[in-house]
Amino acid sequence: MRNLPRVTYSNTGEDFSGVHAHLDEIIPDVEERLLGKNRPALVAGRDRMEGQVMRAVSPIDCDIVLGEFPQADSALVDEAVKAARAAFPLWRDMGWPRRVELLRAGADVIEERKWDLSVACLIEVGKSRLEAVGEVEEAIDLIRHYCDEMERSDGFREDRPGASSAERCSVVLRPYGTFAVIAPFNFPVALAVGMMSAALVAGNTVVFKPSDAAGLTGRLIAEALVDGGLPEGVLNLVQGGDETGKALVNHPGVAGFAFTGSNAVGMTILRHAAKSTAMRPVLCEMGGKNPAIVAESADLKVAASGVARSAFGLSGQKCSAASKVYVARAIVDEFLDALADTSNKLVVGDPRRQDVFMGPVIDQAAVARFASAATDARAAGSIILGGKQLTGGLFDSGPYVEPTVVAAIPADHRINRDELFLPFLSILPFDTLDEAIGDANRSAFGLTAGIYTQDPAELDLFLSTIEAGVLYANRASGATTGAWPGFQTFCGWKGSGITGKGGLGSWYVPQFMREQSRTIFGS
Repeated sequence: MRNLPRVTYSNTGEDFSGVHAHLDEIIPDVEERLLGKNRPALVAGRDRMEGQVMRAVSPIDCDIVLGEFPQADSALVDEAVKAARAAFPLWRDMGWPRRVELLRAGADVIEERKWDLSVACLIEVGKSRLEAVGEVEEAIDLIRHYCDEMERSDGFREDRPGASSAERCSVVLRPYGTFAVIAPFNFPVALAVGMMSAALVAGNTVVFKPSDAAGLTGRLIAEALVDGGLPEGVLNLVQGGDETGKALVNHPGVAGFAFTGSNAVGMTILRHAAKSTAMRPVLCEMGGKNPAIVAESADLKVAASGVARSAFGLSGQKCSAASKVYVARAIVDEFLDALADTSNKLVVGDPRRQDVFMGPVIDQAAVARFASAATDARAAGSIILGGKQLTGGLFDSGPYVEPTVVAAIPADHRINRDELFLPFLSILPFDTLDEAIGDANRSAFGLTAGIYTQDPAELDLFLSTIEAGVLYANRASGATTGAWPGFQTFCGWKGSGITGKGGLGSWYVPQFMREQSRTIFGS
């Protein structure tokens, strides 16, 4: 294969013509090989076909059948948890160097299959080409980064002096047991792989439930990791919706939970885990209401690009998406002109095409939320761009909506407070930066935030006072989006997270472990 550039979320200025040419060649073949097949559960290394079969279709076009997915009931979930628990002692005692070796082998398998996975991701959730390829690259880097962290820390082990010369002391982090990993639809490869690989490299076994809207990629990544050499039962896959998820969350044999999704579900998992005699770890990333701020000194071309990309990439279905932008009152009209110019150039359509930036939303429920938000925006303020469901041709076969910008909505309106998970951006003028930051900080969420300013004092005020875990400044590739493992960490504050430490960095893997002090007397 020709030498093609890696796709990340930041290198938007790269020449990707070779990547697009390669995708043009392979997309029909990948569709032929991967779509429309039965994708069963995987328990103790064996395919399990039990359960009512759900036939899933692509949001791009309802005539594209993704496959058939047996929905795991509580009995199969119980078998999966038992298989994971049975595999735990061997996996734990194997030692971190061997676990790192096997997970790196899994990353290599994913890299070998990255084009298949990228196309599957694109078709399953409606991502643009570069977003899908970038996500698979991120997944590969996540595994390798967490393996590097285990090496750097000697398996999170530290020798310490004894209280006397006759004592030897050490502190080591040890795994819990079996983790339930529950992943969302919007980043079905990277988020699932990130949670699973951290749990696994730490020495835990896993029962993995992908979103019921992402069963194809869920099965493909499980196969890749198993083909990297994981022993039977270390990674188990169950497919299904809410009932499967509830069976997994309620299972007493699960020692910990890793979840990405809504605040309501994440906090429900936390409250359930707290009911046990012993608190079980719950790691949750739970979305956001992410602000961008455009100061009077901003480069408006850069700001318009960054805001549009973060608001409308993946149709706004990112926990880090920009959903409101505070604009200095003196430049509101000028910024809106720049934003409209940028947004009007974004092509909405079939994301298998090279020129398409924004594909469909995930389903008709998302369209209904969009219609409700648009109705509310017209009643409370004004729609200055978009606001409609798209119809005609392909648009009649899938849930497509326009990128939408609204204005004059009261600050306390739900459009400015609730996570919509839609390509829906609200403009809020401000007179002072303190005022903008103060209103942004009133949010129940605190995941990402961005600013555009050329004033060092304004930047310092933003960095010092904004209440969010992931901050960006003057970024054309994304006002509030684009974190990458090993470079940016990804920690949700307030209602966006639970533990105060996020993924992609040095503090993630230790959360899948518990501390043990060892004091040994004598030689």
